[in-house]
Amino acid sequence: MATTAKKAAQRQGFKTGEHIVYPAHGVGQITAIEEQNVAGFSLELLVISFEQDKMTLRVPVAKIPSVGMRKLSDAAAVKKALETVRGRPRVKRTMWSRRAQEYEAKINSGDLIAIAEVVRDLYRSESQPEQSYSERQLYEAALDRMSREIAAVNKTSETEAVRQIEQNLAKSESRKAAAAAAAAETDSEDDEDTQEEAA
Repeated sequence: MATTAKKAAQRQGFKTGEHIVYPAHGVGQITAIEEQNVAGFSLELLVISFEQDKMTLRVPVAKIPSVGMRKLSDAAAVKKALETVRGRPRVKRTMWSRRAQEYEAKINSGDLIAIAEVVRDLYRSESQPEQSYSERQLYEAALDRMSREIAAVNKTSETEAVRQIEQNLAKSESRKAAAAAAAAETDSEDDEDTQEEAA
């Protein structure tokens, strides 16, 4: 199987050196455009590196639309995402397993605003009751995806992006009161789970 690396600058509007969002893995960077011969057919592939995960993906150019790969959000979308985390948390009164699936689907959608909603809904300030292990895992996954994209858009470090998100989370006073009330409701439902996990 012959692979030739191309200096090719652009395919379907994506170019080498550019950061992109791949829904299932978050922010990656296109490091090359390669051509492979598979069973007599020439196949063009984007080589995408995900530095934090130490992973490289080869995506056929023809599959770009179906995998939902997109360019980084613009500054306006980042601003909207940060406004979203300042909003009031919306916690549905459904079973945790159902909510967890919905949160996971939002995280893997690659949509910055949907990811910001997960960060907003699962955030707990220090004065609030502790999250269950699975809630914390989902919160951290969403925060990680959101901060990586904001860092790439603003050309800052991830640490700086996390700080920016957390500052916005802490800004809303109404959020604190609402979150405390929501936590009190959820607390009575999830009390048994938390006790089991703590045991």
